[in-house]
Parts: sequence; C-alpha cells; structure tokens
Amino acid sequence: MKTIEAAANLIKTSKNLSSFTGAGISVESGIPVFRGKEGVYSKYEHKILEINYYKNNTEESWCAILDIFYDKFTSAKPNTAHKILAQWEKLGILKYIITQNIDNLHRESGSKNIVEYHGNKEFFICFECKSKFSHADIKLSKDPPKCPKCGGLLKPDFVFFGEPIPSDAACLYHDIAKTTDVHLIIGTTGEVQPASYIPVYAKKTGAKIIEINTKPSKFTDKITDVFIEMKASEALTGINELIN
Repeated sequence: MKTIEAAANLIKTSKNLSSFTGAGISVESGIPVFRGKEGVYSKYEHKILEINYYKNNTEESWCAILDIFYDKFTSAKPNTAHKILAQWEKLGILKYIITQNIDNLHRESGSKNIVEYHGNKEFFICFECKSKFSHADIKLSKDPPKCPKCGGLLKPDFVFFGEPIPSDAACLYHDIAKTTDVHLIIGTTGEVQPASYIPVYAKKTGAKIIEINTKPSKFTDKITDVFIEMKASEALTGINELIN
C-alpha cells in the first residue's frame, strides 16, 4: 500500500494533475486490447486500419471495423476507474485527461476536459464534403456508411494508420504536458507512437509520474516515480479513499 499512499500524497498536493489513459483502463469494461494473445490483432491484420486500405478495400475493412468497434463495444460502460477520474474533474482535482482510447467511455462517465488523441468512434466524417456526424445520425449496417448529405464514403473519426494526429489534439497535449506537475499514466504500455511521448514530455518539463499498470511498461524504469502494479479500478479506488 506504500505506492498507493505515495500516489495519494502527490495528487493531494498537485495543482495541475493530468492523466494519460490507454487501453488498460477500458479492459475492465469489456473492451479488448489490440496487442497480445487475445488482442484484436490476433484476429485481424493491421492493414484493415490503414487509411489507404480502407479507401481501396472498403467493404473488407468496414466489415472488420464494424465487428471490432461497434458490435463489440456496444455493451461497454464506464467502469469505476473512468468514474473516479470524472469525479476528480468535478472536484477540481484533475484538470485534463489525455486518452489514446476511442471508445467514448471517458465522455460517458461525465468527464469534460478530454483530449482524444486518436479521435472518437462515436463520430464519422465524410471524405468528400468533410461533414461530421454523430453515431446516432448514421444507421450502421454491413454496407460501408455513406454521407447523408452528399453520398460520399464516411470514415469513423478516429486516426487510421497513415493519418496524422489531429492538430488541435497535438497542440492541447503539448500545453497540458508542459504545465502539469503530476501526470498519471493509466493502462498504457508506451508502445504506441507518437502518443507514448506525452508522458516523457511531461517528465522532461518537471512533472512527477504516477503509473498504474498490471505489469511494468516502457515507462516504468525510465520516467515513473511511483509505480502501482494493479488494475486501474483497484488502484484508483485505493487512492480515492486516501485523498477524500
């Protein structure tokens, strides 16, 4: 419990706490990870999420995307970890969440100050007219989604391989990481570039790093000050009890 206490003490004295979340925070909600023996990539090849492959092999790519991001994600709900972060934001403890996740669970939990570094599956954008639509506006089926305005092909508004990080997300993360004094890493291994640079940049600008992961990551021995080897909900519940 010493690491829980150390993390709670850092958070209690923090003036600009930020969090960086990855797939591990949503596993407890039933959302599969991408890497590993049980990951999405054990069933599908990376290419189905490449932007040019989606454009040129749309039916095949869309079929996989529908299965991964819409059929499997439908029943997922925010878990205790998401809810605690949302609570901390309301209390003024947590200033921002930077997330790699596209599952919308931070929004559903009530968090507002979110930088969705890789976008969000709940929105679609048209290749032709650039119009943006919410999931609720689009009736999804096995056929690739079409724009209600111009009939052009829609794509889920998350970052495919071969696409740049949205400029607004990149600018925001830079400002947040530069000013944060405590940076809380939750459920990410540090393998995805360029997102994995965010905690590194925060560390370089003076932040203390708290890491919550079920096993050591690429961050652990390099930048982490307090490492909590637990599931996200378990660790955050313990911290929450101490700071309240």
